[in-house]
Amino acid sequence: MTCSQGALEAGEQLAGSAPAARAWVALEQDGPWGAKAFTASHLDPGLGRDLEAAAAAVDVRPSLIRRPGRHADPPAHAADPRHVLVAHTDPADTWLLEGPVERPEQLLELDWAALGAGDREAVRRSLPSLAPSDRHHLLVCTNGKRDVCCAVQGRPVALGLAAERPDVVWEVTHTSGHRFAATAVLLPAGTLHGWLDVDAAGRVLDAADRGETVLEGSRGRSTWSGPGQVAELAVRAEAGESRLDALRVTAVVGTGDHAWTVRVEHRDGRGWEVAVASSEDGTARAESCGKDAVPLRRWTWTPPSSMEPLR
Repeated sequence: MTCSQGALEAGEQLAGSAPAARAWVALEQDGPWGAKAFTASHLDPGLGRDLEAAAAAVDVRPSLIRRPGRHADPPAHAADPRHVLVAHTDPADTWLLEGPVERPEQLLELDWAALGAGDREAVRRSLPSLAPSDRHHLLVCTNGKRDVCCAVQGRPVALGLAAERPDVVWEVTHTSGHRFAATAVLLPAGTLHGWLDVDAAGRVLDAADRGETVLEGSRGRSTWSGPGQVAELAVRAEAGESRLDALRVTAVVGTGDHAWTVRVEHRDGRGWEVAVASSEDGTARAESCGKDAVPLRRWTWTPPSSMEPLR
């Protein structure tokens, strides 16, 4: 049984499963990828380690991306400029910079601390080839060397959607959550989406173009921790709120073992406090193909009927 089949049979929740990252950096790298692509691809492994270290120091999520399709070994255009996406995900100030770099080493010149702090102008000054962009990009995980489900489920989605929207659809090395394949991240918002097919992936991009998000299949926004992701999605369902940047998680307070009170605020001034908890229920499933099954934790939260708006 694959990990995605196991997660489906277990009825695993998507909400709260997104990785935590307030910012993302994606570097185009054609050719094959290994399981740990920054050090197992045609990218120089020393450079790959340096980029991963720079990102980790400021809680930024680094990824390698490539255009959907065949990827020859060696790549046919290894010396060509590389496209770069730099995204800050906080809904109070979401932004995207994109553009080419002549050499991948130039990405080390990025002001990583400024990116972590959300300072767009400082990031632009550090890498002037990047320019502000209002496009939404969908990065679909296809790295079969990391997990076979990403290749089997992800590649058809990336290829199918790229046929319709070639400029904003990418294959990506890793988004976490192989068991939810096909899985993708929307930039610059940083929303994660799972169990996608081509139609569902298209709806995510179409909604983003309208300034909205899609709740069905949502894993959460990477800006927040797991409890914050769960609370935000619960408030969206209760309030019928689909606008992408309408809500912010402003506080996550631990109240016990695997229990939190989460404050979610609307840009119109409303606010909600949501009690969130996670617990094991005796179910086990593998988090990735080839790994042993581990206990599954399920989220619970304040029932919508008892969530009262606070002012």
